[in-house]
Parts: sequence; C-alpha cells; structure tokens
Amino acid sequence: MRLEQLQAFLAVAETGSFQQAAQRCGVTQSAISRQIQSLETALRISLFHRTTQAKLTVAGDRLLPRAKKICQEWLNAVQDLDDLIAGKQPELCVAAIHSICAYHLPPVLQQFCHDYPNVQLRVTALGSDRSLKVLRDGLVDVAIVMHNRFLTTSPEMVVQVLYDEPIKVLLAANHPLAAFETIPWDELANYPQVVFKDGYGMQRLVQEQFERRGITLRAALELNTPDAFRGVVRQGELVALLPETALAEAYTDSTLAVRSLSPSLPSTNGTSAPPMVDLPFTRQVVLVTTRDRLQIPPIQHFFNLVAALLPPKFELPLAVSVK
Repeated sequence: MRLEQLQAFLAVAETGSFQQAAQRCGVTQSAISRQIQSLETALRISLFHRTTQAKLTVAGDRLLPRAKKICQEWLNAVQDLDDLIAGKQPELCVAAIHSICAYHLPPVLQQFCHDYPNVQLRVTALGSDRSLKVLRDGLVDVAIVMHNRFLTTSPEMVVQVLYDEPIKVLLAANHPLAAFETIPWDELANYPQVVFKDGYGMQRLVQEQFERRGITLRAALELNTPDAFRGVVRQGELVALLPETALAEAYTDSTLAVRSLSPSLPSTNGTSAPPMVDLPFTRQVVLVTTRDRLQIPPIQHFFNLVAALLPPKFELPLAVSVK
C-alpha cells in the first residue's frame, strides 16, 4: 500500500467520480483507475461499486476514516519538516559546562533570543562528558564542553575549537602555598585537593597531569560547581585546580588566592629518556553539535553566534624545554 493509492481512494470517494478524481489529482483517469485497482488487490476486497457514480462498498466505507487520518498525518509530517527547514521550532536545548554558563554564555543567549524570539532556549549546566552523552542521545542540540576526542570522533559530530584556557590553583589567602608566585607541582602534591566529580572532564584532565609527572593526587573531596569550590577552599586546608573562567570571582575575594603552576618536566624515573617539553596546563573548550542539526537554521545561527562571541582571550605561559 502506498500513499498515492490512499490519496486516489480519497479523491474518488469525495468526488464520486474517477474522472473528477483524476482532475483533482492532476493525473489521467486511467492512472486513478490503476491506483484503485492496485489498492483493492493489496487489500483483497473491492472498495467501490462501479456504476454511473463511484459509490463506496462496505469495505470502502470502513477504510474511509482511516485513510483520511493517514493522509492527514502525512500532511502534518510534511508541514512539521517544512517548519523545521524554515527555522520554526519551539525550542533549542544547550548543555554547557558551569563556568561557560555563568560567565561567557549570557551575551550569546541574549543575542539569540533577539534574533529568534519564538524559539525557547533551554540551557543546562553539566559536566563535559555528560553534556556530550546527552548530545549523542539526542536530548540537546548543542554542547559547549571541554574537548574529549573519545566522545567526538564519530563522523556525525561537528567540533569547533573555541579556545585553550589556562588552569590555575585556587587556595585560601593564608594557605602556605600562597607564598609561591608560581606553585611547583611537587609542592602542590603535598596538599589534599578538591576535585570535580566523575563525569566532568576536569577530573580526568587533572588526574592525567599528576600521573604524567609520576606524583600522587590526594583527592579529598568531589564537587561540581565553582561556588562550592570557593566555599570549601576558603576554609584553608584544601586546594583546587580550576580553569580560568571558573576563577573570575576568586580574583576579587580577599579570602582567596589564585596562583599559576610552575612548568616542570615530568619525571623520567631515573631512565635515560630524552628531555621532554612541558606544555602549559590548559584545557581546550569546544563547541559540538551534529551534522544534521547544523542544517536547521536556529541551531546553525546559535552555533555561529557562539563561535563568534564566546571565545575569551587568555595569556598562556610559555612551554619549558631542556637543552
């Protein structure tokens, strides 16, 4: 059974004439007759009495309301897709890391709401790995996250690099490490730390840096928001490694201090391995969506706005090398 057959059936049923049905559908009368015959063959029952006027049989009368529903649903589906292509969609869902939501996203949101007043924005603050998962599951349209190549390598993903952001140490103003202008990694390892919860890319990134240097991360507490990190660190004992965007309020808080990390070479564990270059400790923030979503005008517009308005400027420390 094909949609054209049902449409031909409705045209004959509503006009009572094969000739008028052909005129309505813009085809020949023989084409209408073939469509009806094929439909009757598929259903194994006659739908019309072939008299001077085409009248529905009992079977045709039973099929009529269902055929109307099927054809109307098809028209509704076509209209929905036309609206989607034209940029008419009720909402646009975004998942982003907390610091992006708090400090960099508001101007983008304001501009988008001005450009698409009939599209409701829904923004959720999530960890990077979780944001990418809900994007892949189709629950959000765009994710602004710390890059995780393991979750963005599939062909349908579109990844736009936004910026590389330095990661620094947050500590209480009276903490012993505050005496350092830049904190050596070996000194940092002597103190317990607050880390991000599982599912946040920062937790994985920090752990990798400690392992790379052959030192132990003393993780004492897991949190997930900049406010919570500041509140705990302010108590004096714990320290935290946070990206620059999460430290904006800490710079103006007299009870807190922010320090850069001293570039230091990973341990070679006494081997004769060649000297290594220690790159600045940063995270890469990216904008991610899928290729099919990027064809939808509001999503494409939001994607372009983020790429144009969001990247901040950071001064990154130079890499250290041994000659």
